[in-house]
Amino acid sequence: MSDITRRSFFNRAGVCAVGGLAAAALPGMAPRSASGAQRQDWLALTEESAVEPDLPIIDPHHHLWDRPGNRYLLDDLVADTSTHNVRQTVFVECTAMYRADGPEEFKVVGETEFVQGVAAMSASGIYGDMRAATGIVGSADLRLGDRVAAVLEAQIAASPQRFRGIRHRAAWADSTVVPNLPADAPRHILLDADFRRGYAHLRTYGLSFEGWVYHTHIADLTDLAKAFPDTTIIFNHLGGPMGIGSWAGRRDEVFAAWKPAVTELATCPNVVAKVGGIQMVVNGYGWHERDSPPTSDDLLAANRDWYLHTIDQFGPDRCMFESNFPVDKLSCSYRVLWNQFKKLTTGFSADERAAMFHDTAMRVYRLPRV
Repeated sequence: MSDITRRSFFNRAGVCAVGGLAAAALPGMAPRSASGAQRQDWLALTEESAVEPDLPIIDPHHHLWDRPGNRYLLDDLVADTSTHNVRQTVFVECTAMYRADGPEEFKVVGETEFVQGVAAMSASGIYGDMRAATGIVGSADLRLGDRVAAVLEAQIAASPQRFRGIRHRAAWADSTVVPNLPADAPRHILLDADFRRGYAHLRTYGLSFEGWVYHTHIADLTDLAKAFPDTTIIFNHLGGPMGIGSWAGRRDEVFAAWKPAVTELATCPNVVAKVGGIQMVVNGYGWHERDSPPTSDDLLAANRDWYLHTIDQFGPDRCMFESNFPVDKLSCSYRVLWNQFKKLTTGFSADERAAMFHDTAMRVYRLPRV
């Protein structure tokens, strides 16, 4: 991706036009160049002790990056995850550290090389018992069709023990939600013939696919899952229910449309769900605009129906809780976020909870036992 193309992915609010990821501070928020102190001070206004601090967790969805005024690197991840018993993590692509030189389609491999280095640092044990990025999900332009095979091979070669899958973002929304979405961004990329020719190569290499769409396009993901039943799809961020722009103030309507779409997606046995990732600005809760951050009870009251419907449809053995940090850190602390999940599941069996907090992620991403 060229510098010009990379910049076009991010709007002035610092929100990724395609994936909803925070690339820089949102208006009214302290950037990381201020050492993150103001943001940390705000998060510290809500203090909670960790619920069930010994419960083993695998966090299957976080990012790492180093951008002007905004860093989230291993020391930040270690600090956040130390508030719970996080044993391993899975890194998911976020347009970080692409190569500056070389063929355009191979620049994405730079991100995997970067994260492989971070994972090696973590594996040394110097940073504690938690093992970061034991699984890595990278990117590739699946619209390359058959040409994408060489990119997939390069990604695997960059981290042969850790590379597990591809995320080619398909989160399309109108300009009131994503003002700087490139004009040529396809509205239904998951249905595109060239995309599907590239997607077909994932099964050849045993790679999974991260399905990141907004709620209006969950049906496209279902169609893809049915067309390729032997490729595992991980449903990201509950299908991105929107709550800003043209969708502001329409939460009940969004839920009514989202619910049957998730029910239909769950009929595909090759799909598993990440439960979480809806504390982003695009989801419309406005937590980041409050004088103090939400408590775990606040989060649970707002999110319970979305979470429980997903778990009811997929079952605990096809669900895994996710942090989506540092993106969701715009709204709440890591400790509060996972306290919410623990409170949500107090009525579930020990085996069901173990699946959602740890075992599903270990199985789906083929992670080591640590």
